Amino acid sequence: MDESPLLAVHNVVKHFPLGDGLFARPRGWVRAVDGVSFTVKRGENFGLVGESGCGKTTLGQLILRLLDLTGGRLKFKGQDYTRLSRSEMQFMRQRIQIIFQDPYASLDPRMKVDSIITEPLRATQHVPRVKRREAAAELLERVGLQAIDLDRYPHEFSGGQRQRIGIARALCVRPELIVADEPVSALDVSIQAQVINLMADLKEDFKLSYIFISHDLSVVEHICDRIAVMYLGRIFELAPAEQFSVTPRHPYTKALLMAVPQPDPHVRGNPFPMEGDVPSPIDPPQGCTFHPRCQYAFDRCKMERPPLVAVDQNHYVSCWLNQGRGLKGEPLCE
Repeated sequence: MDESPLLAVHNVVKHFPLGDGLFARPRGWVRAVDGVSFTVKRGENFGLVGESGCGKTTLGQLILRLLDLTGGRLKFKGQDYTRLSRSEMQFMRQRIQIIFQDPYASLDPRMKVDSIITEPLRATQHVPRVKRREAAAELLERVGLQAIDLDRYPHEFSGGQRQRIGIARALCVRPELIVADEPVSALDVSIQAQVINLMADLKEDFKLSYIFISHDLSVVEHICDRIAVMYLGRIFELAPAEQFSVTPRHPYTKALLMAVPQPDPHVRGNPFPMEGDVPSPIDPPQGCTFHPRCQYAFDRCKMERPPLVAVDQNHYVSCWLNQGRGLKGEPLCE
C-alpha cells in the first residue's frame, strides 16, 4: 500500500503588499499565511479551523494556485506544482477542485445549471455536448436534485440546493482532492446536516479526500480525521480528531473548545480564558503571536517563535509550554 501523501504543503507563505498605487513601494506587508506545513493522505478528511482572518481561506486558495505563493512549495502525489504555468495547471485543476462558501455568489446567475456544472469539463477536456449533458444529469441526481433542473437558473433554487449544484460542479472532472471552504456556514442548521452527510457519502463513492475549512468546531470534529488549528497565518496545533477535544495541548485550542456553547442549559460553561482582540497581521507580535492573549505566556514566548513539533503520536503543537514533552520533533513533510 502506497503511504505517500496525496498533498504536501511545505512552509507555505503568502504576504500581500500594502501600497498607495501600482508603482508605489509597499508600505508594509499583510502576513496572511506565514509558514504552514502539513500533509493530506489519500482518502482523508483534513480539517482547518480558526477565527475569522486567520488565513484559512487564503491557504485554500494557495493550494488551488488561485493565488501565487510568496514562498514555500506544494506537491500533489509527489509532483511539485508550485511554479507551473497557467496552461500546465490545467491538468492539475482536474485533480484538485473547490466548493465555495457562498452558494449565492459562487454560481453565475446568467448561466443555466447545465452550463455551470459542466464548466470545468469544458475548460479542461474536449467532451461532446451530449456527453457533457449526460454527465451533468447524472451528477445532479447524485447530489439529490433532478435531471429536469439542468435548464433552470440559480435564482430558482434555495441556498441548500445551490450548494448541491456547486458540489456537482466540483465533481464534474472527477477530482481526487476537494477544498471545501466553509461549505455549510451560509446554510440553515437543518440543511447543514444534509449537506455534510451528502459530502460524506460522496467521499466514499468517488474516493475523495477533503480539506474542510471551517470556524465551526462541532462540524469539523464530526467529519474530519485530523484537525489543524490556525492563528494569524500559522498552525498552532495539529491532531487526530479523536484527540482534538479530549487532549488539547495549545492554550488557544483549549480556548476555542471552551467557547463552544453547551447544548444543556443546566451545564454552566467555563469562563472564556482569552482577552483582547486578534493582533493585526500587518504587524504581528514578536515571538509567539498568541502571547498577548495567553494567560500562560512567559518571557520566552515574547521573544522566540515556537516550532511545530510532535508531542504525541501524530499530535503536533507550536507552544513553548509543550516543548520537551513527549516525542522529539519529527517532520510533517518529507
